[in-house]
Amino acid sequence: MITIAAPREPSPETRVALVPDIVSALVRAGHRVLVESGAGAASTHPDEAYTAAGAEVVPAIDLAAVDVLAHVTPLPATALTRLRPGAVTLGLESPLDDDERLAAANANRLTVLAFERLPRTSRAQSMDVLSSQALAAGYRCVLEAAIRLPRFFPLAMTAAGTVPPAKVVVLGIGVAGLQAIATAKRLGAKVAANDIRPDSAEEARSVGATFIDVGLDAAEGTGTGGYARALGSSAAERQQAALAPHIADADVLITTAAVPGRRAPLLVTGPMVAAMRPGSVVVDLAASTGGNVEGSRPGEDVRVPSSRGGGEVTVVGLASAPSDLPADASRLYAKNVANVLALLVADGELVVPLDDDIVAGLALTHDGVTRDRDGAPVAPPADAVPVTPETDLTTGPGPDVATPPGADLTSPVSPDTAGEDRTTSYAGGRR
Repeated sequence: MITIAAPREPSPETRVALVPDIVSALVRAGHRVLVESGAGAASTHPDEAYTAAGAEVVPAIDLAAVDVLAHVTPLPATALTRLRPGAVTLGLESPLDDDERLAAANANRLTVLAFERLPRTSRAQSMDVLSSQALAAGYRCVLEAAIRLPRFFPLAMTAAGTVPPAKVVVLGIGVAGLQAIATAKRLGAKVAANDIRPDSAEEARSVGATFIDVGLDAAEGTGTGGYARALGSSAAERQQAALAPHIADADVLITTAAVPGRRAPLLVTGPMVAAMRPGSVVVDLAASTGGNVEGSRPGEDVRVPSSRGGGEVTVVGLASAPSDLPADASRLYAKNVANVLALLVADGELVVPLDDDIVAGLALTHDGVTRDRDGAPVAPPADAVPVTPETDLTTGPGPDVATPPGADLTSPVSPDTAGEDRTTSYAGGRR
């Protein structure tokens, strides 16, 4: 039997790493599950549902008693120092090069499993958090656009005349982009799409979109594992020039392009946005990682005067689209977590089988060493400071550290009047 725990995530994150259905399955398998009180409240999973599923709902989790801590937002370094040596964390960890958190994990010899590092293989698909959460994000993008667009999405033929369908352009044809295309089509819009990976043309057409060919070859757009790669400046300029007339003619622009582990590529400049019709809507899914659209800000609507006159274009920067759909996003996330957990248990004991390509790929740190994607050790920075539970890590990341949506790296663990604090109350009181 192993002890698995899920904390209450720091605000504004609304998702939870384990849902009652998954807890029930883990308990039936003989494991002990701890859930921090209120962890599922924002995703419609009350404490009573976790109790009924067999979990122990506690005011704060004693991190020293946990074998596996499943989480959504990256854990602050102060929490990592309070886990028992050799424990496993499983969740989202971006940015993956946060020296403070890596030092804390290695000082405590933790195995940090980062979903961002999951190999892109058929066997790993059921564990792919990035894909499951992108599904929710792509759907949400279209809803955000539809409620702001001052016109219909579908064609309407009435006695008072014909209303043409809205024109939607989607940039980025990964899971989020495909879901955005499918959702816009279901609402009746006319959809065109582009991705720098030429192989994505057939995927776009399969869900009813017209593919916009900007003349890039496969080598320029396709990176490791089938992910998109960042374009050089010349190729990026050619792409923008080719996309400009399509964007100018669109009522809605949705951008979903991302390069794993790096700043989101800039696809759309300010003048390209301004060239759109007044009343048009731009939704930037990548706003929290740098933005695909110049001037977008996560969690804000930015008004850009249309160069055509007569009104403005609304640029919607999404902070964390999956968190806007926490019930189903958490359900999918928890299933991904459960599928990884199945690889970490043998004969009722916790194991970290690094001979398994999935576990080896996920492992960001193990046994005091930071690992690259191929499992090779990564040397610590020359100025790295050893981290202990007494080290002051409450001042937050420096100005060059990009904090992911929902992460709260500045919140210290609250004092424990009984002695040294080893609980997850860093998330407490922040809803």
